[in-house]
Amino acid sequence: MMTSGFTNAPVSQFLVFGTVVGALVASLTDTRYYIHILVVPHVWGYGQFWRFFTWQVCFTNSTEVLFAVLSFYQLRVVERLWGSRKFASFLLSTLPYTTLLPPLILTFILRPLSFGHINHLPAGPTPIIFALLANYYAAIPYTYRYKIAPYAPSSASPGSTSTTQTYASVWAKSITFTSKSTVYLAPLQLALSQLPGSLLGAAVGWAVGTAYRRDMLPGATGWRVPGWMVGEERKRGFEGLRARLDAERDRDGAGGGLASGILAGETGGQTRQRARRTLGEMVAEQFRGRG
Repeated sequence: MMTSGFTNAPVSQFLVFGTVVGALVASLTDTRYYIHILVVPHVWGYGQFWRFFTWQVCFTNSTEVLFAVLSFYQLRVVERLWGSRKFASFLLSTLPYTTLLPPLILTFILRPLSFGHINHLPAGPTPIIFALLANYYAAIPYTYRYKIAPYAPSSASPGSTSTTQTYASVWAKSITFTSKSTVYLAPLQLALSQLPGSLLGAAVGWAVGTAYRRDMLPGATGWRVPGWMVGEERKRGFEGLRARLDAERDRDGAGGGLASGILAGETGGQTRQRARRTLGEMVAEQFRGRG
């Protein structure tokens, strides 16, 4: 069943509200100019290497904030698939790569190769969004496909050869989309918003997300944040089962019968043992009662 809002996605909710609040604070305090990176003069002129660690704090214009919020909201299904603990672990373990790789590549590779023409890295967590998008692309299946044709077929008698050829021609020139296609629109706008720096962040983020999924990212896989950081308590055995069944019953109302049946087994052991008697035991009990 599809769930709306931020159900089972507290980390995504934090990212959405953090994106908005961060941009608002930067605007109110007039600190937007301290977030983006210009290799010259910020790095080589003033020695502001601290920008390498702070440029992903927030976006600096309202358009990017809008598309970032839409992206994080649509990618919340990844958190529901993985669980909040793995989702938060992914964000933290890939943060050093998504934060340091884009400015380092820009400073030491792209700018020298472009003779100083590529010099700007826009602010905002675009690499984080594309790292999530790479895992969304690989892990979330589509539910339906549809095609968009450049023109409608001309009217003709049904079943004729010309009509069949016309439909075949339109079908060959059509573009196939899936139910996931609209999810890529908002991140694509972020990647193209401030070229070429925004595209660099998007490419690095996609590469980091793909490397994480394939267990090729050193120090990032196999590590988890403590459960209390995302509101999860470690519960074992029947206690954990009872908590999960209660949560399902309270949320959907459909698991109440199953939960009550399982929990009743802890107190109704005698009744269940009586129901599991064999036919021979029942016959023997009847003879004992007659005697």
